[in-house]
Amino acid sequence: MPAQDEEHVGIRIAALRKRGGLTQDGLAQLIPYSYSLLRHVESGHRAASPQLVEAVASALRVDVTALTGPPVNPQQPARIAALVRPVREALDLYDLPPAPDLRPRSAAELTSSAETMCRLVRATEIFRAATELPALLAELTAACQERPSGELWRALASGYRSAHDVATKFGQYDLAALALDRMGWAAERAGDPMLGAIRQYKRALGYRSRDAQHRIGLAMTAEGQQMIAQSGQDTEALAVSGQLHLGAAVIAARAGDVDRAEQHLDQARGIAQRTGEVGDVHWLSFGPANVATHAVYARLALRQYDKAYDAARKVRMPNNWATSRRAGHLVDRARAEMETGRTEAALTSLVTARRLAPQQTRHHAGARETIKGLLHIQRRTPDTLNHLATWVGM
Repeated sequence: MPAQDEEHVGIRIAALRKRGGLTQDGLAQLIPYSYSLLRHVESGHRAASPQLVEAVASALRVDVTALTGPPVNPQQPARIAALVRPVREALDLYDLPPAPDLRPRSAAELTSSAETMCRLVRATEIFRAATELPALLAELTAACQERPSGELWRALASGYRSAHDVATKFGQYDLAALALDRMGWAAERAGDPMLGAIRQYKRALGYRSRDAQHRIGLAMTAEGQQMIAQSGQDTEALAVSGQLHLGAAVIAARAGDVDRAEQHLDQARGIAQRTGEVGDVHWLSFGPANVATHAVYARLALRQYDKAYDAARKVRMPNNWATSRRAGHLVDRARAEMETGRTEAALTSLVTARRLAPQQTRHHAGARETIKGLLHIQRRTPDTLNHLATWVGM
């Protein structure tokens, strides 16, 4: 088998060939290499020699680096770095004295600003949130140092959660982990087990990749459940408990543990029947619809694509659902549609996700993977797919 970089060259050849409207046979006729060799290079079963790469680049009228260079990063590294650096600096203020000229607003005003920040993230206005977040964190930190109260500590914990969400959407996972550490620090001072449990849920989601230590993520959701047990059985506590079960379900699915994934989905489904749709529990959206979308994600993780598609068709998103959640589900639905051969429907779902949440969709790993899959599947790519591929940096 060729090395990973050589496989990547084959993938790029296939994508650029299709975007040029050529079949494998059509491209082979333009280069001094056989159709059979080209097919094996594109599939990753043969290495692409420098001579073949040059010939293909000439035939496709692209620079050689378009075939051999690293993937284009759609996240505009310089701009992202400029946005997240002040966020990182604001997270470092937690144990430092406030700036002498900083005069924090009232607790009520700061709490309102923290809620507005959550609203921006849920509306997928990520760049605006990243721009405004550092000043808010600095002000909240100073207020907690000068006049600590449960209300202010909760607002600061909420600000740290927003920092986590922004960092995650930009792919800055080390910064996201730091933000969650700060969230736990503030939640402890607020004396709010609910916030502590939500933090455990967020931490656990970092363990849903296929190569993660899934048992650690599951242990985090279990710890969150213990925290919730301190809060009684009101609607808020039930909603957070249900969300923890959903987190455990997707982690178990990623680990290939079908039984455990089903058990957690069933438990979450039972809780959702008791709570109904709950849309404002520390900015969680729990209920039957959220259980349904997580079931789609779990089926995809388990590679149960027919079941994922059937589940996606049954999802009914509430009218008041956050834009971020709507767009995220559409990306998952697109994956299920692509994997079951419904390529036109998959493209429609991706276009809709882009229209709803362009910033989120452009940086969404699942969207990129589905676009890549569509490019690989289709012999000729429609203009809409070409535009999407270019938009995300392929």
